[in-house]
Amino acid sequence: MVTSPRPIAGRNLDAVTTLDVTDATFQADVLERSLTTPVVVDLWAEWCGPCKTLGPVLEKVVAEADGQVVLAKVDVDANPQTAAAFRVQSIPAVYAVADGKVVDGFVGAQGEDAVRAFVSRLLPTREQTEVERLRELGDEASLRAALELEPDDEGVIVDLAELLVGEERSEEALELLARIPETAETRRVAALARSGGSYSTDADIERRLVELLDTVKGDDDARQEFLDLLELLGPDDPRTGSYRRQLTSRLF
Repeated sequence: MVTSPRPIAGRNLDAVTTLDVTDATFQADVLERSLTTPVVVDLWAEWCGPCKTLGPVLEKVVAEADGQVVLAKVDVDANPQTAAAFRVQSIPAVYAVADGKVVDGFVGAQGEDAVRAFVSRLLPTREQTEVERLRELGDEASLRAALELEPDDEGVIVDLAELLVGEERSEEALELLARIPETAETRRVAALARSGGSYSTDADIERRLVELLDTVKGDDDARQEFLDLLELLGPDDPRTGSYRRQLTSRLF
């Protein structure tokens, strides 16, 4: 159930939610939600006096965050699986979950200043917020400005590299990608850069894969091109697994 937080003068509370979370909804309401918005989990019980003191303070402070944080209230008596997952030994117990992981927490009733400091650690910094804004704009100038603020932001680097590939500046794109760890996204964009946008359809890619099979064993460039084309097809394409097996049989 979603309940409305207490209104606070001068604040836009339309986006703020307080969730009553159960064992059945914990995955979606806490873990999945935390991938985009930090979640404060309040583990409480009806019989717990300190819980009733802390609860309104949490609601007030989270409401002040204007939707940048969500409060998830869990009745430990009604939801033993969630309580066990947090290894709760005493309540109130409060945990911060971000990116699917517990990143902070405290046990026992706390004053408003301590709660506000706890929640504030979950809020994006001014620099992070500006990076998100610039990344959303998506043009080269904005993405480069974002990198000035956060030089190692992997998402911005991938976005900028892909934009450069589209402008036929593949070498610049590959130099950018070399700055960050390899991921599925970096491999995809690097493959785009090395292919130079030569393949406009899956049929073109598949035709070229067939051509390359006879040369991959003795030609490093052909083998790299073959692997790049598999990246362009994508790991979920059923042809990718088939061509990987064919590559292995040719190499070994």
